[in-house]
Amino acid sequence: MAAQTITVIKGDGIGPSIIESAIEILNKVGCDFNYEYVDAGLTALENSGELLPQETLDAIARNKITLKGPLTTPVGEGFTSINVTLRKKFNLYANVRPVISFKGTKSRYEDVDIITIRENTQGMYSGLGQTVAEDGSEAEALSKITREGAERIVEFAYELARREGRKRVTAVHKANILKSTSGLFLKTAREVGERYADIESHEMIVDATCMKLVMNPAEFDVIVTTNLFGDIVSDLCAGLVGGLGMAPGANIGKDCAIFEAVHGSAPDIAGKNLANPSSVILASIQMLEYLEMNDKAERIRSALRDVIESGDRTTQDLGGTSGTTDFTQAVIERL
Repeated sequence: MAAQTITVIKGDGIGPSIIESAIEILNKVGCDFNYEYVDAGLTALENSGELLPQETLDAIARNKITLKGPLTTPVGEGFTSINVTLRKKFNLYANVRPVISFKGTKSRYEDVDIITIRENTQGMYSGLGQTVAEDGSEAEALSKITREGAERIVEFAYELARREGRKRVTAVHKANILKSTSGLFLKTAREVGERYADIESHEMIVDATCMKLVMNPAEFDVIVTTNLFGDIVSDLCAGLVGGLGMAPGANIGKDCAIFEAVHGSAPDIAGKNLANPSSVILASIQMLEYLEMNDKAERIRSALRDVIESGDRTTQDLGGTSGTTDFTQAVIERL
């Protein structure tokens, strides 16, 4: 069987150094991947005049699997979010954000293990119908949810829960106020939940969810929600395990997937060998699980866990004094 080719987008700022770290670790654990490097973001804009060149889109379509560093979308009119564009272009309807506690991180909890499944292409976040009055006095945007989109994401959440032996799915909504859009999502979630008798189905209003996540995260197992709420809740969950540096993300469609660090490009520390590469290492573990290479995924996870728990050559955000390269080396030695 031919080796899998992975499209690699190194990204901006700290992206190249943390992506390099993840690839060194993938190679060390014996993944026989080929890598096709392409550009996006500010790097691509400087090199080709486009944030998302056609050759990058072609490579993503061709190879089906992409590992991506953080990208910078320039602030201002005329620039659409690259991440939103990729999700729409390849219909990556499921955003999967797992968070799990690692001893040794600066966090308030020790036993968090939650997966947030966020609908990735619809709702308020998708940017439909945005208009601003010429005099700047008012602005509006459109939120659109389809039954098909809601059913697809909730089914994805239950199937993932079943596959991973998880017990509970909580549908998060605001149907008490947003009776049309959030109402349709909740109604559909209830219907889908009835088809999965082996899994507990819960529902919760988004504001109550945020409060309960902060007070008692053990109440949650798998969360499924719409695009904007998912964006907020998944970052809150990252805060429960030490921040965005410890949170990976996967964008999954029917036959295409992009795995990424979910934090920003941190231009202030770019090139200084300071960045914690854990987010993109964890994203590469998600990628291996997607490819059903679970043994390799587990070996990397336990090596990473051991480095963080022991405090051996950890980065500053983890309470250590080491840089990206030493941290990576510590993981590699354990492999």
